[in-house]
Amino acid sequence: MSARKQERKEKASNNDFFQNVYDVVRLIPKGRATSYGAIAAYLGSKRGARMVGWAMGNSYTQIDIPAYKVVNKAGVLSAKLLFETPATMQERLESDGITVKDDQIQNWDKVFWDPEIELKL
Repeated sequence: MSARKQERKEKASNNDFFQNVYDVVRLIPKGRATSYGAIAAYLGSKRGARMVGWAMGNSYTQIDIPAYKVVNKAGVLSAKLLFETPATMQERLESDGITVKDDQIQNWDKVFWDPEIELKL
């Protein structure tokens, strides 16, 4: 396979993965948040948290994807600088009823939404 064909195949695969990430993020209920790693694990890519992060990095300007609900595994707002202002992510979480202090979601164990559990068939 030529390098160019391989590159197109990888890009298509990434687009599918990104779309799957966006589909999961749209399912996160109000008042809940999840992590990059939890989404990756749900999608069958346990080591794909960084790839989920890249997907989120491409979605912050899309209104229909609540990217503010995706944080790191400790509940820290690690991507807050990608939003319109550094405070936007926290403001959106708080408008959903989630308490944030010092850039970290409080009561993370209660707020955490695990798609592997919540989306079981």
